[in-house]
Amino acid sequence: MKPFQKPLTAAEEIYYLECLKDEDSGKARAAKDVLVERNMRLVAHVAKKYQNVNEEMDDLLAVGCIGLIKAVDSFDAGKGRLATYACRCIDNEILMLLRNKKKSARDVSIYESIGQDKEGNEICLLDIIEGAEDNVAEALDRQDSIRCLNEAVEKVLSPRERQIITMRYGLKGQKEQTQLEVGAKLGISRSYVSRIEKKVLNKLKNYFENL
Repeated sequence: MKPFQKPLTAAEEIYYLECLKDEDSGKARAAKDVLVERNMRLVAHVAKKYQNVNEEMDDLLAVGCIGLIKAVDSFDAGKGRLATYACRCIDNEILMLLRNKKKSARDVSIYESIGQDKEGNEICLLDIIEGAEDNVAEALDRQDSIRCLNEAVEKVLSPRERQIITMRYGLKGQKEQTQLEVGAKLGISRSYVSRIEKKVLNKLKNYFENL
C-alpha cells in the first residue's frame, strides 16, 4: 500500500481551504486534490473500526474516500479543523453503505419463494411474519402456510439451522433479529449466519418442490 502523505499543518490547511474559493478553477481543483490526498490517512483510520463487519476493506476505503471528498467540499473553515469534520463524514458514509447492504439483503431474502403448499399456494418467509388479516379466508390461508412451513423446518433442518432461522425471521412468536444480532448471541460471525440462512432457504425450497 502506498504510504500516506504527511498531514497538513494548521497553517497549510487554512491556505488550501482559502485556495478552494479561488476564482481560478485550476487552482481550486489543485487545492482540493491536496486536501484530499493529505487527509487520506483519516479514511484508513475510520475504516479500521469496521474491519470485523465482514465487508471488503477495499469497499470501505472507497466509500470512505467519498465521505472525505464530501467533507472537503462542504467544510466551513470557521468551525474547527477539517480532520474532525472529515472523520464524521467518512464514518457516516461507511455506515450508510452498511445499512443499505443490510436492507437490501433483508428485502431479497424475506420475499424469496421457498415453494408451494399442498394446495399450490406459494410460500415465502414473509408468510410467517405477523400482520393484520383482511378477512377470515386470508387468515386461514396464512395459518395453513405457516403450518406447512413449520413442518418443513422441523423435518429438513438441523437444530442449529432451526435456531438461526427462527431467530432471523421471528418464528414461533419470537422477535425477528438481524444477522448481526443473531451472530452476536450465538458467538458466530454475520457472514456465517448469512451462509446458513441461504443454505436453509435452498433446503426449504427443495423440500416444497419435491412434495
